[in-house]
Amino acid sequence: MKKAGILNRHLAGALAELGHGDGVLICDVGMPIPAGPRVVDLAFRAGVPSFAEVLDGLLDELVVEGATAAHEVMEANPETARLLTDRLPGLAHVPHDELKQLSAGARLVVRTGEARPYANVLLRCGVFF
Repeated sequence: MKKAGILNRHLAGALAELGHGDGVLICDVGMPIPAGPRVVDLAFRAGVPSFAEVLDGLLDELVVEGATAAHEVMEANPETARLLTDRLPGLAHVPHDELKQLSAGARLVVRTGEARPYANVLLRCGVFF
């Protein structure tokens, strides 16, 4: 058994399969999940695990070369907007409907227990070398 890092076997396995340019959507319980991508649903109950916990855990495991969030997060959920801006320099913003369309191209969707609006981000994987 792993001693540290991500212990969820489904998530650990999915992360190991990602390559350069692959998309990872981290989403709240309200985000429509597109058909097609592998889904790891971590939601246990409202707020558990939090969006911040999942984002931080994935950022420890992934190289990220770009990220996109909904423009609406800045007004509707300033706490999450600050979190995203702090953790993801160069974060791009698009309308929420466009984020949903972009999410269809993700290779992996990780659903959190977050129940606040627009706590979603699409990460683009980079390489470590």
